[in-house]
Amino acid sequence: MIEVSAVIFRDSRGRILQVRKRGTTAFQFPGGKPEAHEKPADAAVREVAEELTVYLDRRDLVPLGARTAPASNEPGYTVLAHLFEYPRPIIAQPAAEIVELAWVDHANPHVPLAPLSAAFR
Repeated sequence: MIEVSAVIFRDSRGRILQVRKRGTTAFQFPGGKPEAHEKPADAAVREVAEELTVYLDRRDLVPLGARTAPASNEPGYTVLAHLFEYPRPIIAQPAAEIVELAWVDHANPHVPLAPLSAAFR
């Protein structure tokens, strides 16, 4: 089981921000693995800052609970994702291992989605 924290951002049209990491093909929610003893919300804030150069206040995160799905980049593993939604508009820039951003209509995605992202509605 791979534990991660991820944040869902929506634009004014209801599309959800997805990111693609270097060396991968599937798009996924921004986020990543927590550091030792890091709480899920703190990991979400840190990962978003690293990946998107967006600095969130953890008090603004809306917890959506945890979900599981097959891991997209580690075959044979399951991801346990602590999901949060951020209710404010953002301006994101790809940073660190992120090479591409896409605002995706989940009812009609135009890019390949990781299993966790594909299952989200």
